Amino acid sequence: MRIGVTATAVGLLTGFFGVGGGFVVVPALTLVLGLEMPVAVGTSLLVILVNSGTAFATRAGAGGLDWPLLASFAACAALGSWLGNRLAARLRPQALSTAFASLVTVLAVSMAVTSIPRL
Repeated sequence: MRIGVTATAVGLLTGFFGVGGGFVVVPALTLVLGLEMPVAVGTSLLVILVNSGTAFATRAGAGGLDWPLLASFAACAALGSWLGNRLAARLRPQALSTAFASLVTVLAVSMAVTSIPRL
């Protein structure tokens, strides 16, 4: 039951805000479901793969995709993921959790600063 509620909330946030990925899935997996950070990250990547594949299949039929841009972005993202994984293997899980929380906080404050004046 907890998994279903958590996954539905993650899907709702992802669909509503158009974001998600690790910023929504990892906190849900660690805080709500109690997974360790490395397991949560791996699980998050699989969830992102499924969500991305579904979105891609839905939009690919509409045409107009910039294939060279997609290929170069995917290649660079894969390289960044590989490098990040190597770096993460050298850090303590607590340091990863703190860094992740700090990044999410900085992004939230940045988005608030740019969005609130437009309200």
